[in-house]
Amino acid sequence: EREIAVALGPQLWGEGLLVVGLDIIGSHLTEVNVTSPTCFVEIAQQSGFDVAGMFADALERAAKA
Repeated sequence: EREIAVALGPQLWGEGLLVVGLDIIGSHLTEVNVTSPTCFVEIAQQSGFDVAGMFADALERAAKA
């Protein structure tokens, strides 16, 4: 999984895709999800929990550190 992510990372970054979901079965990449990576939207819709906001806050804190 890490090998696939490392291989795709520079290309995705170059396209401005900073957060994506990679679906991997075995050693095969089956999908690159850019519209709702890591189920942020689904979690928010079903629970009201703002995962995206929490993620953004964590990134901001890390950038300031």
